[in-house]
Amino acid sequence: VGRCLMKNISVFIAGAVVLALSLRKRNKNRKSSEKMTVEPAVEPAVGAAPGSWKEFQQKMKEAEMSAAAIKAFEENYKALVSGQKTTMPESEISPVESLDRLDDVKEPGDVSELLRQTAVLKLNGGLGTSMGLEKAKSLLVVKDDKTFLDLIAQQVKYMRKEYKSETQFILMNSFSTSDDTRSFLKRKHSDLLEEKNIELVQNKSPKVDAETLKPASFPENPDLEWCPPGHGDIYASLIGSGMLDRLIADGIKYLFVSNSDNLGATLDLKLLNYFAESKLGFLMEVADRTEADKKGGHLCYNANKRLCLRESAQCEPEDEVRFQNVQKHKYFNTNNLWIELSQLKQATKGGSMPLPLIKNSKTVDPRDKKSAKVFQLETAMGAAIESFEKAGAIAVPRTRFAPVKTCNDLVCLRSDAYKVTDDFRMQAAVAHPPLIKLDDSHYKLVDQLEELMPTIPSLKYCESLNVQGKVKFDPFVIIKGKQVIKNAGSETKTLSSGTYSDSTKVL
Repeated sequence: VGRCLMKNISVFIAGAVVLALSLRKRNKNRKSSEKMTVEPAVEPAVGAAPGSWKEFQQKMKEAEMSAAAIKAFEENYKALVSGQKTTMPESEISPVESLDRLDDVKEPGDVSELLRQTAVLKLNGGLGTSMGLEKAKSLLVVKDDKTFLDLIAQQVKYMRKEYKSETQFILMNSFSTSDDTRSFLKRKHSDLLEEKNIELVQNKSPKVDAETLKPASFPENPDLEWCPPGHGDIYASLIGSGMLDRLIADGIKYLFVSNSDNLGATLDLKLLNYFAESKLGFLMEVADRTEADKKGGHLCYNANKRLCLRESAQCEPEDEVRFQNVQKHKYFNTNNLWIELSQLKQATKGGSMPLPLIKNSKTVDPRDKKSAKVFQLETAMGAAIESFEKAGAIAVPRTRFAPVKTCNDLVCLRSDAYKVTDDFRMQAAVAHPPLIKLDDSHYKLVDQLEELMPTIPSLKYCESLNVQGKVKFDPFVIIKGKQVIKNAGSETKTLSSGTYSDSTKVL
C-alpha cells in the first residue's frame, strides 16, 4: 500500500510540474500579446466587474463620488478589460443624406413660456493646457478686455431682460476649474453666483495603470491619480448631484448644452421652438463638413438605423479614405446639444447613460513623459444620440461653431475680423473670416502669443496670414489678402507698422 501511495504521489507531482510549466508558458505568451495590443485583459469581465474593480470602487467611495459616477466608471472599466470592440467599420454604417436646416426654420411666435422652461448649461471644465493655461479657459480675455465667461454671463442677462424670463444658467465646472470660476464670478458677476443651480461639478475618474489595470498610484502628488472623465460625464453628474430631479421639479423641460469656448453657441429662439415642436428627446446641431474638417468625426447611421457619431479613433485603418470623404459623410457634430429632460431621465433609468468608451493613453504625470503609463477613460456627450428613442439632428450655419482651440483661433477673434453685438454675441465682421496659421514653435502658448503680438494686427481685409519663425508685431500693422511673414533666423525679427498685402515678407 505504501509503495502504491508513493507511486501515485510521484505521478501527481510530475503532472503538477507539467501543468505549471504549461500555464507559465501560456501566461508568458499572453503577456507578450498584451504588450503588442496595449490592452492587457488581466481579468476578463464576464457578467460582473473583474476583481480589480473593487479597488477602484473603494477609491471612488473614499473620495465621496456619487453612485452615478461610480456606475459610469464601472461601465467604462468593464469595456476596457473585456477588450470590447471600439471601432465602427464602414460596412456597418450608412451616411446621412440630408437634414432639416436652421436657415429654413420659421421664426417663432411668443417664446416667453418656452424660455421659462429652458436652462442653459455651459461646459466649463477645460483648463486650456494645450494653450499653456493653468486656469479655466473661459477666464481667458477674448475681446475688448472681456473673457469668455464675461460674454456668456452678459448674454444670459441680456436675454432675461429682453424677454422678461428667468432662463436658468448652469456652469459645469471640473475639480480643476471650480475654484477659479467661482472666484471670478464673485468678483465680476456675484448675482449669478447666488443662483441655486449655477454650478454643476463634473465628476473625476481614477487613472488606470496601463500595465496592471489597477488604480494608478502617484504618492508625490495624489491629485494626479485622477482625471476628468470627458464631457460625457454630464449625464452622471446631473443624476448624481440631484440636479436633474431639481430642474424637472422646477418645471424645466429643455436643456441647451454647449462649450464655454464656443461663443457662436447662443440660445437661439428658432432652434428652441423647433426642438420643442419636434417632441425629440435629443437634438444635435451639426454643420457641413469641409476639407478642413475631414479628419474629424462625422454623423452617420449605425446598423440599427439610429443616428450615431463616428470619431477618428473609431475608424478602421482601411476605411480612412471613406471616413474623410466629406461628400459622403457630410456633417460633423458642433457639440451644441438640446436635451428634453423627462426623456433623459428615461434614457438613464438604469443609473447611467450607455456611451462608447474613449481610451486615452497618457502618463500619470502629464509633464513627465517618463512617469508611469496610464489610461484615462472618457466618454463624449454627443454619443448619447444613439441612446435616445427619439433623437435627431439639424444642420446649422458655421457661425454657430466658433470654438477657440488654438492661438490661431484666438488671434482671429481678438482682431477686427470679429465684433461683439449688442446682445453680446461674437459675430464675424466680414463675410469670410481669415485663415490664420502661426508658427507653433513660437506662438502655440498664450504667453508666447502675447509677447510677440501685444497688439493684434488688423485682419478685416485678410484672407490668410501665415507666420513662419519668431516675429514680433509692432502696433498698427494691417494685413490684406493672402500674406506670408517669414523669419528664417533664430533671432526675433520685428514686423514694422504698415500695410502688408498679398505678398511674402522676408525679415
